[in-house]
Amino acid sequence: MALIQYLTHIHLEAGARRAIGAECARIGLRKPLIVTDAGVRAAGVLDLVLDDWTASPVDPATLPVYDGTPPNPTETAVREAVALYREHGCDGLIAVGGGSSIDLAKGVAIAATHDGPLTDYATILGGAGNITARAAPLIAVPTTAGTGSEVARGAILIVDDGRKLGFHSWELMPKSAICDPELTRKLPAGLTAATGMDAIAHCLETFMSAAFNPPADGIALEGLRRGWGRIERATTHPDDIDARLDMMAASMMGAMAFQKGLGCVHSLSHALGGLMPRLHHGTLNAVFLPAVIRFNGQHESMRRDDKIARMAHAMNLQEGTPPDELANAVKALSARLGLPVGLAEMGVQTALFEQIIDRALHDHCHKTNPREASPSDYRRMLDESM
Repeated sequence: MALIQYLTHIHLEAGARRAIGAECARIGLRKPLIVTDAGVRAAGVLDLVLDDWTASPVDPATLPVYDGTPPNPTETAVREAVALYREHGCDGLIAVGGGSSIDLAKGVAIAATHDGPLTDYATILGGAGNITARAAPLIAVPTTAGTGSEVARGAILIVDDGRKLGFHSWELMPKSAICDPELTRKLPAGLTAATGMDAIAHCLETFMSAAFNPPADGIALEGLRRGWGRIERATTHPDDIDARLDMMAASMMGAMAFQKGLGCVHSLSHALGGLMPRLHHGTLNAVFLPAVIRFNGQHESMRRDDKIARMAHAMNLQEGTPPDELANAVKALSARLGLPVGLAEMGVQTALFEQIIDRALHDHCHKTNPREASPSDYRRMLDESM
């Protein structure tokens, strides 16, 4: 049975950050912990967020701030933030940053209110049902346009044993998403491109999934149209607020759609990202996308629903574009954006392949790919992505 569920209050416009105070009042937050990272704070983006709240029961100047979010959030960082949460008697969370800060805040929402290690709550280990309504309420304020974690029920965290695991529950869905494209203006071009490719990957991969969810398919295609058409402009002209708004919409829509399921792109990215945490998730997705599109392209569900043609149309490619050419178009876009187009450029060695494959086979995204991948299939995708 398909479960179709959209719950978050979303504010999507330039200046949306001014609604944070009113959202605190609506949700009932009086002492939230702010979760961010050092880069967002140093760039002055956090100050911009805290500057102009209206109708708020909260004085933002008095709120505790955890700014130790790493590029790939870890269970260690979760513990550090939980200690601050408890020290100040916090009653909720405001995440200000990219997907890492928002996912870290979701980890804190679990760990601050539930006992035991995070692995007790990991989806692939059967722990999703252990996450209860006690989870701390969260307001998400994205400063990148990529992960869409502000409207997603899941988080990806590196646990203490080094695995990169997913945590999924409707109790983790942010109570409010404040999507203000003005907050992405200071994002460097490379990160604009990498996070934007993350959004495009979400739209492409969730559309390819064979699960039945017509609203998710429609949202994914519109997100793809906006993201594909605007990512280069947003990367090269950071002050173009309309391009930034379209990228933020694409990010949000990709995550709204991927409740349908993702696939081998994310299985591989999660696997390799856990082994090499310095690698950017969006960049990994961009590198793996062409091989996975080729792998999925001839699957019966793709032919039955004419999915390659519908994706090509959203990407403004020629009618009748075959899977290989669509895959090549994704690779060419990454090259134009200045992103790596192969794993070798990122320092990945073939010696890691066996570990990557084992982790990908056990990733929560593996089973929702339209065509189930075998170990040899994953090896071929890795070879093609080098």
